[in-house]
Amino acid sequence: MSRRCHLVYAIAPEGVSARKANDLLNEYVEDRRRGISVFHDHFTAKPHGGIAVWEVRDEAEGALLENPGPLEGWDVRSHPLVYALTARGFAALVDFSLERFAGTSLAQLEAEEEADPRFWWREP
Repeated sequence: MSRRCHLVYAIAPEGVSARKANDLLNEYVEDRRRGISVFHDHFTAKPHGGIAVWEVRDEAEGALLENPGPLEGWDVRSHPLVYALTARGFAALVDFSLERFAGTSLAQLEAEEEADPRFWWREP
């Protein structure tokens, strides 16, 4: 397996609460044996679950990425990405996409962003 980022899309079974789904996805993401966890987020509504992006560097990490671990019984799908070959490549795609397709930048968005208590990234 060559080095590449993979998107993992995970849907919890019916009846799993949002809190439990968040906890289980966090447990999955915290397992460093799967590779480098580049990004993750949780869904705000049903179906509960979330997504994660992993930089997978070898066969062992790839095999664990396919192992659902704490997400046993969930609908878990993994897709290798085309341009995000590394975590740094994934981050570069954010800047590229903002500039190329949205005509903006992270710096511009930061300057325009209003204060909101939900924006945890604004705290020092």
